[in-house]
Amino acid sequence: MSAPDISVVICVYTEDRWEDILSAVASVRAQSRPARETLLVVDHNQALLDRLSKEYKEYGEHAAHEGTGAVRVLANAGPRGLSAGRNTGIAASRGDVIAFLDDDAVAERDWLRHFAEGYADPRVMAVGGRTMPIWASGRRPVWFPAEFDWVVGCTYRGLPPGRVRVRNVLGGNASFRRTAFDAAGGFATGIGRDGDRRPLGCEETELCIRLTRARPDAVLLIDDRAVIHHRVPEAREHFAYFRTRTYAEGLSKALVARSVGAGKGLESERRYTTRVLPAGVARGLRDALLARPGGAGRAAAIVAGVVTAAGGYALGSVRARRGEATFSALPIERNEGAEP
Repeated sequence: MSAPDISVVICVYTEDRWEDILSAVASVRAQSRPARETLLVVDHNQALLDRLSKEYKEYGEHAAHEGTGAVRVLANAGPRGLSAGRNTGIAASRGDVIAFLDDDAVAERDWLRHFAEGYADPRVMAVGGRTMPIWASGRRPVWFPAEFDWVVGCTYRGLPPGRVRVRNVLGGNASFRRTAFDAAGGFATGIGRDGDRRPLGCEETELCIRLTRARPDAVLLIDDRAVIHHRVPEAREHFAYFRTRTYAEGLSKALVARSVGAGKGLESERRYTTRVLPAGVARGLRDALLARPGGAGRAAAIVAGVVTAAGGYALGSVRARRGEATFSALPIERNEGAEP
């Protein structure tokens, strides 16, 4: 089977991340295995749309013919939020595989090559990678447990190493075969990120579960050689954000569990809470006994994170039962001219 063409979608929403956006695009254009195209999807921000359109005007369609990969700037065609932005990129893309990169991250040179290798098996419908934090302060806060790196959008301690089969990939560093969206539809709107509002999540989890229901033979992988480096702003290094994000995750998990059932919706979380987190608490307490910096803080943060997420889950479950929180997933309709 020939290697697939890969389109890369980067969703953006604020000019505050201008330099980060330029770095993200540059990292895609520097790949050892070139992308077919990079699509910048702007989330209801006309000033940013105009500025990016001007910045990448010379990297339009003619760049693809020269083999360097076009950079296309699009407006989010759906409601405000990350899910609709991704769906806009999927609909406009031309590759056999669509990869997603966060707008405040940079990909290592072989990122797309490792993704492409995963699709040699025709059963593989998605391949994710490893996301490493770049702390604004220059180093990890001593109290911040690696088991909770998902709080800042990064790969957390407890995921198995190597190229392994998983329930779901993590959206900021992931790729999907185009036929996955034909089978399952797009990312659900009404769940997940919306600019700087409460940091919800789980949209990729819900999609992956929906995909494996539509295609029971589907294989989803994480390859930890497909590495990106994700910027963690200073505001997210504090416990206040940690608490807000874990609470929001509980809310999101409740919505997903209500939709797909707690059995599948919480399958990975059960192992995480019964095995990974207790080991993290024990490690933190051991470090505290050995007078290592932050040990007690990490143990306490793990406990606090579990309690806060559980509180969010309980409230989210009540809201979901009452129908106060809903989301929807629609088929992806290809844009005219998006075909190769």
